[in-house]
Amino acid sequence: MRDDELRWFTSSFSGGNGGSCVEVAFLPDEVAVRDTKDRALAPHRYPTTRWAEFLAAVRAREFDRS
Repeated sequence: MRDDELRWFTSSFSGGNGGSCVEVAFLPDEVAVRDTKDRALAPHRYPTTRWAEFLAAVRAREFDRS
């Protein structure tokens, strides 16, 4: 599937901050991630299993700075 055919979602945490966030698109076996400030750039693509691991780490606050 081409990038321009994907259905993109913006995080509910973005809060309408003027485009300073990322968008994701879900494919059968991967997740595409792009920067809203420059949608012309190619998105990063990750296997769905890796994306799930990343989200679990975020929810577990593994990236929080002390």
